[in-house]
Amino acid sequence: MDFNYKTILITGGAGFIGSNLAFWFQENFPKAKVVVFDIFRTGETFSNGNLKSFGHYKNLQGFKGEIISGDICNIDDLNRLRDFNFDYIFHEAAISDTTVNDQNIMMRTNLNAFKDILNMAKDMNSSVVYASSGATYGNAPAPQRVGEENPANIYGFSKLAMDNLAYDWMENSNLSIVGLRYFNVYGSREYFKNKTASMILQFGHQILFGKSPILFEGSDKILRDFIYVDDVIQANIKACNPKKSGVYNVGTSKARSFQDIVDILQSQLGTNLPCEYIPNPFVGQYQFFTQADIKSTREFLGYEPKFSLEDGIRAYLPEIKRLFKEEVNA
Repeated sequence: MDFNYKTILITGGAGFIGSNLAFWFQENFPKAKVVVFDIFRTGETFSNGNLKSFGHYKNLQGFKGEIISGDICNIDDLNRLRDFNFDYIFHEAAISDTTVNDQNIMMRTNLNAFKDILNMAKDMNSSVVYASSGATYGNAPAPQRVGEENPANIYGFSKLAMDNLAYDWMENSNLSIVGLRYFNVYGSREYFKNKTASMILQFGHQILFGKSPILFEGSDKILRDFIYVDDVIQANIKACNPKKSGVYNVGTSKARSFQDIVDILQSQLGTNLPCEYIPNPFVGQYQFFTQADIKSTREFLGYEPKFSLEDGIRAYLPEIKRLFKEEVNA
């Protein structure tokens, strides 16, 4: 696909995946008009102590497109986007912190604002690609398949509600709409997610500090589908020209353990620190085995993951080391 001379909106564009998308377009299609919309961090926190927004200007250093600071829950802020006529809308903005328990703000931000985005897309005849989540499955048996959801928290429930709304629009509008259920994403520009950044990054910094990696007991049996951010970007781009609208899993289809992460990091960093094991305080609201069934993603999006966990960590390590030097240990 040629995105040059197309107008592209990325909500949550100062966040992890949104900023990677912004730079992908800038680097590959310099004639595209890319607009980033984000509620940059203010220092406000939820009751759990985590930041309300992870958007950070450092994720956009070097970005040359237009940036609009705004809240997707504020209709006046959204109306600023009416100055454009978007060909593609990538809706990444959301509360992505799975430990937030405020049901009202979660549903208003993730669901209500999504309907406003869809209404804008309808007026502009935009193609919509939006971030759903593997959290819609909760503790459903692996491999997780679309149609077998069982969310275990309000975050997963809000994302499933988004998908249900999207299905209704797919049926009753002519818009191209694709929901992407991200599994455990890691990679560049996630550092400013703070405590919710991937364990690949957190373990990497523990090891670079010379500290014993701290894992939950039984971490060799806690399995997740870890996916490198470049594969997530690939899925977003392929979702712009789907064989059919729908909701699709975005993972590797290979589950790996948290122990694997530490072992790979130590192997690639040349360390041999003993691990420390602690009780898991999240039993009951924790996914112990995630593995994406990506059969339909392959069939309808032409998606094929390129990075194994070893490959992804190897590609990510220079950034992990840079962040350790410039942000963590400065």
